[in-house]
Amino acid sequence: MAKKRILVMTGGGDCPGLNAVIRAIVRRTEQEEDWEVIGSIEAFNGLLRDPMEVVLLDSKTVSGIHIRGGTILKTTNKGGPFHWPVKNADGSFSYIDRCDDLIARLEKLGINAVVSIGGEGSMDIAQRLFEKGIPIIGVPKTIDNDLSSTDLTFGYQTSVQIATEAVDRLITTAASHNRLMILEVMGRDAGWIGLSAAIAGGAHVALIPEIPYDIDKVAAEINDRVENGRGFAIVVISEGAKPVGGIATSRDSNQPGYQNKILGGVGHRLLEEIQDKVDVEARVMILGHLQRGGSPIAYDRVLATQFGVKAVELVLESKFGHMVSYRHPNVVSVPIASAIEEYNYVKLDSALVHTARGVGISLGD
Repeated sequence: MAKKRILVMTGGGDCPGLNAVIRAIVRRTEQEEDWEVIGSIEAFNGLLRDPMEVVLLDSKTVSGIHIRGGTILKTTNKGGPFHWPVKNADGSFSYIDRCDDLIARLEKLGINAVVSIGGEGSMDIAQRLFEKGIPIIGVPKTIDNDLSSTDLTFGYQTSVQIATEAVDRLITTAASHNRLMILEVMGRDAGWIGLSAAIAGGAHVALIPEIPYDIDKVAAEINDRVENGRGFAIVVISEGAKPVGGIATSRDSNQPGYQNKILGGVGHRLLEEIQDKVDVEARVMILGHLQRGGSPIAYDRVLATQFGVKAVELVLESKFGHMVSYRHPNVVSVPIASAIEEYNYVKLDSALVHTARGVGISLGD
């Protein structure tokens, strides 16, 4: 008798802990004699290619992968069933909906359930597919911690740890040279990483997307610190931060199927805005993809493993259209529709903002 099949995939940006989720899904599924796991390469793209790129996942395949960063299934934030790029004769691209084709391919493979591991964009696709009748479960993944309906997402704590270590290292060189060091970290629309790293590392200014900054107030904070004899200052700025009345620093992508603007460079923008207002030599460091690569810390390995086990249990309960969620101290589930209903911004009255202000960190407002 043919086994029932779970199809698992990872979408969006890579994230520490993805492999731990995959491993947990496989190991939990292998406790059910009539189930097996198939993986789709590069999210839904593996299913939609000809020939299809799918692999059988078993305990041998996933042995030891929980300590590794990235994802053995690869990932992508381009293409997908609702926005599949097709190259035209003139070299331009148009985009088509391949949802019906996807459903047919799932049936051909004998897939009984889909587990989609991803961030906000992936969960939006999962909800639309669920509404089309696909039995799907979501697993939240994002270093930005910007998915609501879950206290935390795996990968976030690892990225905060990496950003904090960067602050620690910049403090020693800034103090040695009496410099202003500007550290640019990830955070498109939510400033969780930047704010947490600023608090943990002892930065003096934290600029996040949720609080547009007044450049004169930022300059005043830096000058006050320098003039009071400390001689150096550390600014942590999220890539999506923007000045009062301004917009985020970004550029359009020329990659087919990529729908988001590409962020980056806000640190240098801040330097240009502030260099004539402060009396201190300054340098910029962009942490970039170092925040997403490498091994997940223990906390994220545990959380990712909990998420993977819970995802399989939701499949066995036929609780489709739900996303795994961490509600301390329990791992539960919520409707995917509820999870994507509201973006998880840093709220201005949150405990984290209160703490930052309480230890004297300027938020630029």
